[in-house]
Formats: sequence, C-alpha cells, structure tokens
Amino acid sequence: MPMATPQTLLLCLLVLAVSEGWGRKAAIPGCHLYSFNVTVRSDPQGTCRGGHVAQACVGYCESSAFPSRYSVLVASGYRHNITSVSRCCTISGMKKVKVQLQCVGDRREEVELFTAWACQCDMCRLSRY
Repeated sequence: MPMATPQTLLLCLLVLAVSEGWGRKAAIPGCHLYSFNVTVRSDPQGTCRGGHVAQACVGYCESSAFPSRYSVLVASGYRHNITSVSRCCTISGMKKVKVQLQCVGDRREEVELFTAWACQCDMCRLSRY
C-alpha cells in the first residue's frame, strides 16, 4: 500500500491553502482546525484518484516585541536591544487516514495520508515536521 511522505503531504496542504482561500478563516481569533477537500492522485497522469476531507490548523497566536532589559543589553554587548516572544498556530496532533482511490478498469487502491486532529499555539519553528 503506497503512503504519502510528510513532505508530499505538506506540499499538498500548502498548495491547497492558497487555492482554498484560507484568508477568510485565518481572520478568526485563535488557532483552530480547518477542513478542506483534497484530491489524491496515484501518479501525474491521475491513473488512480480519490477525494478526502482533510484538516489543517489555521489562525493566529499572540506575539510581542519590547526593549530588552538592561541586564540583557549588557550580557549581549549591547547587540540584543529588542526581545521578542512569538507563538504560531501549529498542528499538535496528527492522525493517519485511509483514502480509497478509484483506478482505471474498476480497480481500487488505498493510500494513507496525515491530517490534523488538534491545534495549539506553540513556539514558532521554521521546520517542524
């Protein structure tokens, strides 16, 4: 049974985020689950394909920046003059889901994908998964 890699899933989510218009949902305060439709193809030609409703985390979390304390300035040689604290909306729990693909000639395949099942505000990271 073929399984999508986390990098492939993340790329699909990013492409779908742009195409599905997350901007409207991101304006809602907090960090929450957002459902969207995913079309899965077994290959670029679409020999086998199927659909699934996946979930992602959207929204925003608090962040702030303020002048550093004097002790921080001294310890950093007066180079760390701003202290910032930020939290990002992230997936805190994922689960695997099975998607049935319909193939040419009434053949069926099954693939496993990841979808979010819980969200939270957490430390911002450039590369989390």
